[in-house]
Amino acid sequence: MVKVGILTLSDRCSRGETEDISGKRIQERLPSDEFEVVVYAILPDEVEAIRVTLRDWAARCDAVITTGGTGLGPRDLTPEATRSVLDRDCAGIVETIRAYGYPKTPRAILSRGVSGIIGTCLVVNLPGSPKGVDDGMDVLVPILSHAVEMIKTGGPH
Repeated sequence: MVKVGILTLSDRCSRGETEDISGKRIQERLPSDEFEVVVYAILPDEVEAIRVTLRDWAARCDAVITTGGTGLGPRDLTPEATRSVLDRDCAGIVETIRAYGYPKTPRAILSRGVSGIIGTCLVVNLPGSPKGVDDGMDVLVPILSHAVEMIKTGGPH
């Protein structure tokens, strides 16, 4: 069973002004026979809080999937916070998510999400929109278990 953390980054959701549809969508898209959500939180778009949470969760999770804070707005700092704690880059995941979403909406390429590894935990930034999450999960779910296995054991390839 792959242990997953879901982290929603949104000032408005963290204040209770809007519902966290995207974080819930991530959980719905993870097959329960393969993935267990062991931790879930909503945080404001604050770099240090994101860093601390990612470091902490990386010790408890096989994968952390974030949603929100990947756009072009001044408080969209999830990629910067994530990049600052990564040990290794795994850019192909988010590159593929953007390419997958582009035919549906050219705005998909405006997501600045990153993906990489902290210790033995895979971290993937998804957009904050439910449709962006769906595109991300379409790409991520089929490869997530294999990616985690490769990170933890080195194979099989």
